[in-house]
Amino acid sequence: MSQESDYNAGSIRTLEGLEAVRKRPAMYIGSTDARGLHHLVYEVVDNAIDEALAGHCDTIEVTIHEDDSVSVSDDGRGIPVDTHESGNRPAVDVIMTVLHAGGKFDNKSYQVSGGLHGVGVSVVNALSHWLEVEIKRDGAVWTERFDHGEPEGLERVREMDPDEETGTTIRFWPNTDIFETVDFAYSTLESRLRELAFLNPGVAIHVTDERTGETNEFSFDGGIREFVRYLNETKTALHPDVVYFDDEQPVETEEGDAGIVQVEVAMQATQGVQGSIHAFANNINTREGGTHMTGFKTALTRVVNDYATSHGLLRDIDGTLKGEDIREGLTAVLSIKHPDPQFEGQTKTKLGNSEVRGMVESAVHEHLSTYLEENPSTAEALVSKAVEAAKARMAAKKAEELTRRKSALESTSLPGKLADCQTRDPSEAELFIVEGDSAGGSAKQARNPEFQAILPLFGKVLNAEKHRLDRVLENEKIRNLITAVGTGIGEEFDIENARYHKIILMTDADVDGAHIRTLYLTFLYRHMPELVENGYVYAAQPPLYRIRYKGETYDAMTEADRERIVEEVCDGNPDQVQRFKGLGEMNPEQLWETTMNPENRILKRMGIEDAAAADRMFSVLMGDAVGPRKQFIKEHSEDAEWVDI
Repeated sequence: MSQESDYNAGSIRTLEGLEAVRKRPAMYIGSTDARGLHHLVYEVVDNAIDEALAGHCDTIEVTIHEDDSVSVSDDGRGIPVDTHESGNRPAVDVIMTVLHAGGKFDNKSYQVSGGLHGVGVSVVNALSHWLEVEIKRDGAVWTERFDHGEPEGLERVREMDPDEETGTTIRFWPNTDIFETVDFAYSTLESRLRELAFLNPGVAIHVTDERTGETNEFSFDGGIREFVRYLNETKTALHPDVVYFDDEQPVETEEGDAGIVQVEVAMQATQGVQGSIHAFANNINTREGGTHMTGFKTALTRVVNDYATSHGLLRDIDGTLKGEDIREGLTAVLSIKHPDPQFEGQTKTKLGNSEVRGMVESAVHEHLSTYLEENPSTAEALVSKAVEAAKARMAAKKAEELTRRKSALESTSLPGKLADCQTRDPSEAELFIVEGDSAGGSAKQARNPEFQAILPLFGKVLNAEKHRLDRVLENEKIRNLITAVGTGIGEEFDIENARYHKIILMTDADVDGAHIRTLYLTFLYRHMPELVENGYVYAAQPPLYRIRYKGETYDAMTEADRERIVEEVCDGNPDQVQRFKGLGEMNPEQLWETTMNPENRILKRMGIEDAAAADRMFSVLMGDAVGPRKQFIKEHSEDAEWVDI
């Protein structure tokens, strides 16, 4: 036991300024992986969007540069450069170097803001090797460079031209000592910026990747109505028009100021079985929902049930419709703007304002009730679809009983083909979902039984994108998977009961293997999404080739890898090139070395960075519409020749 004198005042360390951010970056941006890296861009863009919300900006440009830096430009008012009362230094220095400094803590400069905590751009500065800012305001152009967060001095470099617009450009180079990667993904930024353009009609957002020459511009005058149409491009709508309404209600902020809460809703029902509701607060994608989402769901269920009951449309079912019945196949976007939003954490994934629930409920109840009465054909189509969903739900309930997780004492409830691991600590346990009995046999011999479990699942399963849960659960392989994972499904799902914190889809490195992996991933995303959201789902990356040269062994994941290794490592003359047609062709030793050994293997974690983009992509790849899937393949198969048959 330590001596009491070992812990005293000298043991207490204080972190000054941006040092705290560098010491614990995950507290501010969520992580230091690719997700946290891209969060830096969002923090800077959010400031530009706040200028747009205040009516001072209508164009934003985001550029990925060849040197792994990113710049964000806007035509807003420009960051203030006059002397701040704190420390007798320029306001831009305070904004860039002091946490919780900004113009968003009252409602004078910004009526609505996503940058609630005032730590956004200062955190970007803290986590960058260098940051440069160019400001156009007060008739002059100003520049300043920050070295690891420290200002090098604001300079007035020239006078503004007579027709030159005001604005701010921030360019930053992420700190490679902090981030696991500094490779920005154009597609990730493109998806988020498209989303912001939908949420802010009239704002033009340009994104450019200088590394590849890719560029795009987003501007949507139709706002979230166009967002819903975009999400439903791959689906068949039950009614041609997008239901849209907005509302404003007064609110008092914590400072006692009067403000306005704006509520916007757009939605359209489809023939599909998968619904999706995307909720935003002050442009922030609240992936975990919150009070606005609760208010919307509650009012939607009540309004549709009231209409169905009063018009005698529920004769085919016992009781009333549940919320999940009504939301089946429904695509909706809910956006609120609040002068004083209360988010959970700096990454803002859940809204907590208690008054918002009632505001959204009231707006949805009033406007949707009116819409249904004025559009009876659409209302009856919605109710008819919900009644079908209710019938299927009741059938699924019976099927779910087959997959309920029994107590730990009832070990016979686990699938017979499951070779379980010894550890009972889920954080250490891994479950390999293996394609085929042959590969499953090799995997069982190759694994480390202490922490690796094997569940062989042969062949393809029903596409969960096109079929309701009751049909999907008719498949024994799916039931075995649910039972092995241990969380249950549907209303009984509980992430705390997960028996493994790594669920690894291990399929052949060919087209069929990719298809099987996609089918299982579609099921998990649609019916057990919490597993994906919590980072429990992975894809194994088995090699296509094993190359031997001068006693050394090299694994190639792709044809391009093979060609590179043969030419660059083997001087064009390898001793042996072995092609693995499937996992079953590997002996246990090879499977362990290449795909299962934690020290050598490559695992790809399946994450959901953008729920709207993920939802649309699953619809493109796995839905009924052929046209969007064909277009996607054309765009992403540069070396393939498309033949119409």
